[in-house]
Amino acid sequence: YERTCRYFARKTNSVVVSVGYRLAPEHPYPTQFEDCLTATTHFMRTAQDYGVDPARIIVCGDSSGGTLTAAVAQALGNKRDLPKLRAQILIYPFLQCVDLNLPSYQQNDGVPILLKERTLALGLKYLNKDLSLMEAIFNGSHVPEDLQLKYQKWVSPDYIPHEFKTRGYKPSKTHPFSKEVYTLVKPVFDPVFSPLLAEDSVIARLPEAFILTCEFDVLRDDGLLYKKRLEDQGIKVTWCHLQEGFHGTV
Repeated sequence: YERTCRYFARKTNSVVVSVGYRLAPEHPYPTQFEDCLTATTHFMRTAQDYGVDPARIIVCGDSSGGTLTAAVAQALGNKRDLPKLRAQILIYPFLQCVDLNLPSYQQNDGVPILLKERTLALGLKYLNKDLSLMEAIFNGSHVPEDLQLKYQKWVSPDYIPHEFKTRGYKPSKTHPFSKEVYTLVKPVFDPVFSPLLAEDSVIARLPEAFILTCEFDVLRDDGLLYKKRLEDQGIKVTWCHLQEGFHGTV
């Protein structure tokens, strides 16, 4: 990412700080989030040492970095002792593990580089969970009924605009809930792992956002759903959709 960061710094005349967070599996989840939060907090406190206006700090990331960006922005929302973030930039972020059969997952399941199966395999490895759980999660058997009811107001194909269903979409069949699978994969419902599942009170405190989605990306609908959540809470969103884009296009 060094060249990308240099490019951003040059083109935007900004100071760019890239966080070298420790990686899983040697450093288990949520070390990565904690490293990003620690680095961001430190920078916000010392911004002037770098010639940076503390009122103009933006957090940014792509893919799982977009997950971390969203989670850090949420964590900073109620910090009274820090400046407010100016904005958050989410580039094709992964934001939820409730429904992996949204239209974008169905349409792009075999599109390189982020195949549908690879997305979940990486997520489970990140949490140090067994890959034998994949089928049950794809079937939705990991979500208890009470959480299904709670989350459907935020994560539902009903909130994906019709034009994003024209390449094909079939509502998924319901499968019986498995308490065993739920117990094993409970961390996937943590807003640090799935920022789309944060409470409204957390979302309402977020800064302005820029969200980039790509048409040929399993994560497209995560971005669309987060855009809706932010806008529903009155947060300004600048949305860019790359009609020919695919995951990793940055």
